[in-house]
Amino acid sequence: MEAFNNTPFIGPMLTDGGLETELVYKHGLQLPHFAAFAILQDPKGTDIVLNYYRKFLDLAKQYSTGFVLEAPTWRANPDWAFKLGYSEKELEEINLNCIGLMNSLKDEYADSIDQIWVSGNIGPRADGYVVDESLMSAKEAENYHLGQIKSFKKADVDQVTAMTINYLDEALGIVQAAKKCGVPVVISFTTETDGKLPSGEKLQDVIEYIDLQTGFYPKYYMVNCAHPTHFVEQLGSPAKWSERIMGIRANASCKSHEELDNSEELDSGDREELSNWYVQLREILPNLAVYGGCCGTDHTHIEAICGKLLKHEAYG
Repeated sequence: MEAFNNTPFIGPMLTDGGLETELVYKHGLQLPHFAAFAILQDPKGTDIVLNYYRKFLDLAKQYSTGFVLEAPTWRANPDWAFKLGYSEKELEEINLNCIGLMNSLKDEYADSIDQIWVSGNIGPRADGYVVDESLMSAKEAENYHLGQIKSFKKADVDQVTAMTINYLDEALGIVQAAKKCGVPVVISFTTETDGKLPSGEKLQDVIEYIDLQTGFYPKYYMVNCAHPTHFVEQLGSPAKWSERIMGIRANASCKSHEELDNSEELDSGDREELSNWYVQLREILPNLAVYGGCCGTDHTHIEAICGKLLKHEAYG
């Protein structure tokens, strides 16, 4: 398997699942605006989060994979943090402390997992499911996300990962901000049930455009917060652009974003079916190497994927 352009060979790497949905539905915690970082102010909340990650790290240890430690900072950008009452200075401290927490886990597992990347997780400025009047130009997005990326650089992260991004210009702006800071960046798009971004843009078009405009600066691309049945047809046969998709963090549920928003109970989906979909995606995406989950998934979903995909997987 040969990586495309400047994307290094990766894998296999595991990452975590649906942190926020697990905290809300399985631990009964209140997450205002879905901000997982908010519970880290409480030692009990910190213990819950650490133990959440340990379940996934133990799988990486069991299956001899690497691991991408995504910090619980998806909502730690100015608009969301300010809604929660945090100042700009407090927001920087939140981002730094979250990376510090991830580094403590990296140290804890350093002797049993060969490769662990600490990733500063970036979320969209607005709702990840909805594209509305809050759309930014690429330059506006660059300026907006620059502060959080600077905090991550200060904390010496291995990369930043923007997740649940739903339109081109915000993704491009994030890449430009990361490039300005000299930080490796991963862009993860979400899709609707038709496989297109909520903006109506196609995965192929946005990936090709960003690579063209930035000199292939993103380390790789991902898809998250969508079920494989939503986007698999958009992937088509292997192509240069799809070689750049190296990670999947799928939802457990086949439901649409709107249906999930209106759900009062957690939909954990079918673990067997989801793991079979990952096997199919691995056949379609030749460089797929980062495996995790999103809404509704926990370590048992990732364990099912490992059992199907990694037991007989050959890399290198």
